[in-house]
Amino acid sequence: MSDIKRVEPTRLQTPPTQNVQGWERIASTAGGVVMIGKGLRRGGVFGLIEVALGGVALARGITGHSSAKSFFEKSRQDMNNVRSKIERAGEELKNLKTNEDK
Repeated sequence: MSDIKRVEPTRLQTPPTQNVQGWERIASTAGGVVMIGKGLRRGGVFGLIEVALGGVALARGITGHSSAKSFFEKSRQDMNNVRSKIERAGEELKNLKTNEDK
């Protein structure tokens, strides 16, 4: 009866990596707290918007992860990959042209 294997649950998603660190993280936390306080004192629709933005900044500072920053970093990496492929293709075309001329 000891042949029964225990199945461990698997995670569906991996936790996001921290991409906000140091002073940026401290500034996000402090700015979020200030914005929430100002929004609560202001009240109304604009106060609610300020509280929401402050909450996003506070969450960014506490978790150390920014989805927007991840998006832009990934976009920059994709653009660099495309640039290197274009440069490689240009070099190949240049080599083909010099080999054809010989």
